[in-house]
Amino acid sequence: MNIAIVGATGNVGRKIIEVLEKKFFSIDNLYLVASSKSAGSKLKFKGKEIEIENLESFDFSKAKITFFSAGGKISEKYVPLAAKHSVVIDNSSHFRMDPDVPLIVPQVNSNDLKNIKKNIIANPNCSTAQLVIILKPLHDLFNIKRVVISTYQSTSGAGKAPMDELIEQTKLSLENKKISSKNFTKQIAFNAIPHIDSFVDGGYTKEELKMVNETKKILDNKIELTATCVRIPVLVSHAESINIEFEKEFTLEKIVEALDNADGCKVIDDRKDGGYITPVEAEGKNETFISRIRKDNSNKNTINLWCVSDNLLRGAALNAVEIAEAYIKNK
Repeated sequence: MNIAIVGATGNVGRKIIEVLEKKFFSIDNLYLVASSKSAGSKLKFKGKEIEIENLESFDFSKAKITFFSAGGKISEKYVPLAAKHSVVIDNSSHFRMDPDVPLIVPQVNSNDLKNIKKNIIANPNCSTAQLVIILKPLHDLFNIKRVVISTYQSTSGAGKAPMDELIEQTKLSLENKKISSKNFTKQIAFNAIPHIDSFVDGGYTKEELKMVNETKKILDNKIELTATCVRIPVLVSHAESINIEFEKEFTLEKIVEALDNADGCKVIDDRKDGGYITPVEAEGKNETFISRIRKDNSNKNTINLWCVSDNLLRGAALNAVEIAEAYIKNK
C-alpha cells in the first residue's frame, strides 16, 4: 500500500502522519508532498525521516491513496490530476457538495463509498464530522426533525498562523500593549468572534451553511438545521451546543445509552461541578465527548447537549484515515 499526503507540513497533514503511525494497515511507501517552499525538508514517520516532495512535480501514480489537506485552491487544481491515478481523500470544502463525490463519515454513511465515480472522496467540515456521529444513532431511534447548533471553534480550525496570532495577542494583552489582527476580523485573545468564513445572502456565513448542507448530505436531507458559528480563543478542539427535536418520544436513559454505545462517542455527563468535558481535555483524544444532556423544557420531544472534539483529529485527520480504512475494507 503506497500512500501520499499533500499538505504534509500543515496542521492536519502532520496529524494524518501521527494517525497513520498508530494504525495497523500496512504502508509500503509514504510520500509526503507540499509546496516548493517545504520541498527538501524532512518529517519523521515511524522513526524514519522522509523528504518532502514538491507538489508541482509529484507523480501521483506512485500512490494508491492520496490525502489532500492543503486548502480549496490546491484541491481544485491538483485533485483531478491526482484522481486519474490514485483514490483521493480530500479535506477541503471544494468537492463536498459535488453530487458525484461521496461525503463520508464512516460511522454514519460508509455505504456511500460504493458510489465513487470520480475517484474522489470528500472529508466534511470538522464541526460537521463531530456533529453527525452524535446525530446518527439518535436519528435511527427517534427520527430527528430539527437541529439548532451553536459552535465554539478553536483557532486551529483556521490554520497555524491564526493559532500563532492567538498566542501573540494573549501576550500583548497581558502586557497592556496594542493589538492588531491579521487573521481575524476582531481581536481573538480574550474574545469571541461570531464570524467564521465569508458572509452570504441572508446573513449566514459559509461555515454555517457548510454545517447545514453537509449534514443533510451525509445523514438525511429531511432534517432541518440552523447554525451559528463562533471562533473562540482556544488553540485546539471545537465545542458545540446542540438542540435536537425528535418526532418520537424518548427517555434520557435511552439517549445516553445510544450515544455511549455509538462508535466514536463517549458520554461524560455527571451533574456536578466539573462533570463535563471541555476543549482542553478533548485535545489529543479520538472521541467526541458528550455532556450536559437534558430535556428542553420549552419544547416537546427535544433535548439539549454539549459536545467537544479535537478538530484536527476527529474532524479532519482521523476521519480521513478512517475513510481510507473503510474504502480498503469495501474493496
